[in-house]
Amino acid sequence: MAIQNIEMPKLGESVTEGTIEKWLVKPGDTVNKYDPIAEVNTDKVTAEIPSSFAGTIKELIVQEGETVDVGVVVCTIEAEGGSVEEPQPEAVPAREEPANEMPAAGSQKPPAPIKRQTGNAAGRYSPAVMRLAQENDIDLSLVEGSGREGRITRKDILAIIASGDIPKAAAPMPEQQPVMAEERPVTEAAPAKATPQPADIPTAAGDVEIPVSGVRRAIATNMLRSKHEAPHAWTMIEVDVTNLVQYRDSLKQEFKQREGFNLTYFAFFVKAVAQALKEFPMMNSMWAGDKIIQKKDINLSIAVATEDALYVPVIKHADEKTIKGIGREINELAGKVRSGKLASAEMQGGTFTVNNTGSFGSVQSMGIINYPQAAILQVESIVKRPVIMENGMIAARDMVNLCLSLDHRVLDGLISGRFLARVKEILENISAENTSIY
Repeated sequence: MAIQNIEMPKLGESVTEGTIEKWLVKPGDTVNKYDPIAEVNTDKVTAEIPSSFAGTIKELIVQEGETVDVGVVVCTIEAEGGSVEEPQPEAVPAREEPANEMPAAGSQKPPAPIKRQTGNAAGRYSPAVMRLAQENDIDLSLVEGSGREGRITRKDILAIIASGDIPKAAAPMPEQQPVMAEERPVTEAAPAKATPQPADIPTAAGDVEIPVSGVRRAIATNMLRSKHEAPHAWTMIEVDVTNLVQYRDSLKQEFKQREGFNLTYFAFFVKAVAQALKEFPMMNSMWAGDKIIQKKDINLSIAVATEDALYVPVIKHADEKTIKGIGREINELAGKVRSGKLASAEMQGGTFTVNNTGSFGSVQSMGIINYPQAAILQVESIVKRPVIMENGMIAARDMVNLCLSLDHRVLDGLISGRFLARVKEILENISAENTSIY
């Protein structure tokens, strides 16, 4: 038997850390190779860590709710095969241990006691806590930790961000300015802001308290980041899709019998967006601080909801696919979401999001941009409305609103308006005569 380490895996191309949401094993449990041992949450997906070995769980190093970087040892296992061997310290790459983290596996030193610091003294915290605090201007010396021995956890910071009550240190008096007789003495300055707590909402008989899941927390964090960082602008256009509706309705029964899945209106909208993005590539861009990245590939994220969460799988190279191909991918990805079989890789690489809000009856909405993308298009319900035609006659037409939210750092009204006008033109010219679904 030999002691082996299991590390935090990389669960996506831009994922650098993960949170142990729940351990599925305990020390002494016997596991087979590839058995799930923990549920891990990142800002993109919730997944399971499989065991890399068959053997007996020896030690759980990272606690539930703790966030660590990719590659950090989370537990050790006594693997089957070989002789009993204690892990050597040099087996783990040397790294400075922050006071709020557990020591790496293989260290022969007992964990140092965690020292809680108060007031304005500088503390040491995990990388995830430091990053969130810096991004949201939180003074960690004013935060009361809920972790073991008062440790400040990622959950503590997320709760503060969600509450909107950000603790900041009181501004110091400028040293170069002398205190004049008529000025207020420094000793009378207002006390530092109290540590914020989650909203104290009274409960009554029959109220239900629902714990925040890892997926819901990840959604909240990403949406909050998008609203805080991206200056949202919004515009809407209405489209006459009467010909599209007639064309699709004429095909749907034969298509279902031949292909085995429904031909939805949404597939036509996704195809039109992909075509317009190819003609207006600036819409397929992302903000990167000192530069804007215009993406070459057109990978469309589509929002798929379950009862308690929202997932955004990606249709890769959507501009190269037919309406039938896009429809098949929409059907397959939605099925994977609802059966819990969607892989994290299937949610990576999106460059623009199309959301089918019309599927639940919405006629107008303002989407929050799927960070770090620059825009999201909401496809609303198709509704029959009386429309004044060019000849002055009134006719019942199938109309739909397309609502675009955009990051005003990247996009302006001119390019966005031209993009929407092109999507409208494509959709209004779909017909049996000039459109093939294959």
